[in-house]
Amino acid sequence: MDKFRMIFQFFQSNQESFMNGICGIMALASTQMYSAFDFNCPCLPHYNLAYGLGILLVPPFILFLLGFVLNNNVSMLAEECRRPRGRRGKDPAVLRYMFCSMAQRAMIAPVVWVSVTLLDGKCITCAFCTSVPVETLGNASHPRLSHGEIQRILARIPCKEIYNGQQVIANEVAVRYLRCISQALGWCFVLLMTTLAFLVRSLRPCFSQAAFLKSRYWSHYIDIERKLFDETCAEHARSFAKVCIQQFFEGMNTDLVAAGCHLPRKAPADTGEAAEKLLGITDQGTMNMALKSWHRCKPPLQLYPPALPTGNGWAGEGQPPTHPSAPQRETAAYYSWV
Repeated sequence: MDKFRMIFQFFQSNQESFMNGICGIMALASTQMYSAFDFNCPCLPHYNLAYGLGILLVPPFILFLLGFVLNNNVSMLAEECRRPRGRRGKDPAVLRYMFCSMAQRAMIAPVVWVSVTLLDGKCITCAFCTSVPVETLGNASHPRLSHGEIQRILARIPCKEIYNGQQVIANEVAVRYLRCISQALGWCFVLLMTTLAFLVRSLRPCFSQAAFLKSRYWSHYIDIERKLFDETCAEHARSFAKVCIQQFFEGMNTDLVAAGCHLPRKAPADTGEAAEKLLGITDQGTMNMALKSWHRCKPPLQLYPPALPTGNGWAGEGQPPTHPSAPQRETAAYYSWV
């Protein structure tokens, strides 16, 4: 249990670790789904290809979309793309980095599904059983069989219990031939995906290290800023609700005291703390205006020190702070009578 707890804490350490854990779980789930899937080829000439390629390609597409749905950065990326420019510009490099990062993680489960399917060979056997070279592997000159009849016989190759074309081509020969081709395609696909992943991971930082670091930094910043904003809004909502409820019960208490029901109770000590957390926003309209302002014109990413107060007010208001002038150097000359 301690090991599982440590793994779970590692997944919760940051956003990337969490998404890597989710993608790993989806990859394992894809293999379990394929092993539990009951593959039943229709064994008909016009349906085998659609069924085999559908099982090979449709579930990976669904897993790819599911990988995007489970990624928390999808809504953040859509919000960053659709928001008005406002006081903060939008960097296309950061948006591309976020999209590529999500796409790479979402591709793990589909790649595992395609690899397992090709290595198993059932889909390729079902889809291309009518393309078996009978001239090479069987008896193409069998009498009294037209081309359509041969196609119907070959379409029953995946269904061993109803196959009746041993005089044309042996079932074991055709299945072994198609399965070898499928496994060769599977290993080539695994090698291709591994090579692409290696090139993306190793060569991309070599050509644009500065741009890569910049995009990654601001991608993390957008994620952290959104989380802090949600936490601040949740804390403000909690404080706002607490003050409203306390004022309601204080008003009810005053009415009951005026009616002579019971004595008033002492106000809670944390009322002042909750009021301080409201940050001056004490009505619904002002809060809605603050939320719209955050979406339309986010503050620029430029920090500046607060202005220094003077006798008549705040110095440097409306202009950037100026640095104090350097002290003048004084030179002393000494004269001696010799």
